[in-house]
Amino acid sequence: MNDFAKAHYTCPELGSKIRQGLEKAGKNPEQITLRDLAPVDQLHTGAAPATIELVGQAGLEKGMTILDAGCGIGGTSRLLAQNFGLIVHGIDLSKDFIKTAHLLNQWCGFEVDGTINLKQGSLLALPYPDNFFDAVLCQHVLLNIEDKAKAFAEFSRVLAPRGKLILHEIVDGPGPEPLYPVPWAGNASASMLCSRQNLGECAQKSGFNLIFSEDNTSNAVSWWEKVNAVKKAKGTGPLNPGLVFGKNAECFGANMEHNFKEKAVLCVEEIWIKSNQN
Repeated sequence: MNDFAKAHYTCPELGSKIRQGLEKAGKNPEQITLRDLAPVDQLHTGAAPATIELVGQAGLEKGMTILDAGCGIGGTSRLLAQNFGLIVHGIDLSKDFIKTAHLLNQWCGFEVDGTINLKQGSLLALPYPDNFFDAVLCQHVLLNIEDKAKAFAEFSRVLAPRGKLILHEIVDGPGPEPLYPVPWAGNASASMLCSRQNLGECAQKSGFNLIFSEDNTSNAVSWWEKVNAVKKAKGTGPLNPGLVFGKNAECFGANMEHNFKEKAVLCVEEIWIKSNQN
């Protein structure tokens, strides 16, 4: 991740900002549900329903161990633990995000039961043993990583044979250059988009076989249209992406709707399985 991307994900005192937002919304920060946090911790296209549907497609069993790669402030990690009964390990390069994720886990009751384990670190040097995970979920993360081949090699290393790599990613499309800022980058210099074909080549070279693939761009357009319609009708609530990304977040909705409609970017979902030979 380059310096532009690092700056994009630097957010000191984020926990305090979220607490204030919850209080303005009439919520007790220490008695909240995952739904209460969704406006600030489910910022990927499709939000929680998209994650639930895709992970459900992977057919994971309760008690399996999964890596939430690029976990941010832990929204997806909490979702995986609560909805699927998985043992979740989350990792993110941003110290601010990991610090905030621990706080939110505490408020939601996850910090003491051992179902969610978070670390600050890089996807290019994962601090886990070989063959450790049953699955890896990578959601809107690879677009910030330049050395994607190394990331896939690390995913393969930490996955057990027949383990599953679940991708929910935004990739470069056939349309014009994307409009910025967007949720993963304040400008083009921070964005590391690649083609869907390039992702597939990286996966295959790391010993993965494709078992599910879907272009979800049309649904992405519909989702952002709804997000923007709600914002227009109701305004911005006290919990919103601006707490994380500042004023840039004001442009995310319009830019993402445009980018998907023009196919400047595509939203793809894929499930890969690690071969027995690795």
